[in-house]
Amino acid sequence: MISSNSNKNIKEINKLNKDSAYRRERDVFVVEGIRMFTELPIERIESVYFSESAFARYGEELGYTGNEPSVYVLKDNIFHSISQTKTPQGLLAVVKCYHYELADILDHKGEAGMYLLVESLQDPGNLGTIMRTSEAAGVTCLIIGGASCDPYNPKVVRSTMGAIFRLPFVYNVDLLEAAELLKEKGVVIYGAHLAGQNIYDEDFTGGTAFLIGNEGNGLSKELSSKADKLIKIPMCGKVESLNAATSAALVSYECMRQRMK
Repeated sequence: MISSNSNKNIKEINKLNKDSAYRRERDVFVVEGIRMFTELPIERIESVYFSESAFARYGEELGYTGNEPSVYVLKDNIFHSISQTKTPQGLLAVVKCYHYELADILDHKGEAGMYLLVESLQDPGNLGTIMRTSEAAGVTCLIIGGASCDPYNPKVVRSTMGAIFRLPFVYNVDLLEAAELLKEKGVVIYGAHLAGQNIYDEDFTGGTAFLIGNEGNGLSKELSSKADKLIKIPMCGKVESLNAATSAALVSYECMRQRMK
């Protein structure tokens, strides 16, 4: 039973929660909550942490005795101190990262794929929502630029609702290089512009990639220049732009709709 915040495992969890560079160094991240835990690929679990009360409630049900070398039981107040949620469920795991390679995905999916390229996205909730939506809409691969927030940030992980374990994604990527790689495979790249074609009048049934800009400034000129075609999402009223996650959802679902015909 861990009963002190000075325990090395507790310090490790705190560091993994707060330090993206340390997460990259260790090549692991933290997953919290019953639902997220049950969706985990078991082979990627490095260690498991229960609060004392959660272990009494869920331990046996999940197949743990408490004697496993990588399973730790914490006093409830200690678990609360490392939890990233307001109402902790008493269960978290340290999980190994999985690394996809864009070139390999392109070789397997080729021209039929759907891709989202996300530039300089700073809001963890937005990125997590985009990951969740991408899985639902059948996105082949989410390509996250190097200036975006860490996809293994605890807030991002929670917002994905488990999609982070299933959606192919690459991160810390040079998006200009990624765009060129997509073009070489015959994928058409679409960028947002007020003078662009209405998304409901465009054909997205071939290999398709959408450029998604950051919350405040949109797309950079450098990345916009990689677009083969310009598109726009029709809007009423005086609204000039949409949230990045909303834009990503609209274009990816329109792409999916066309392919379902």
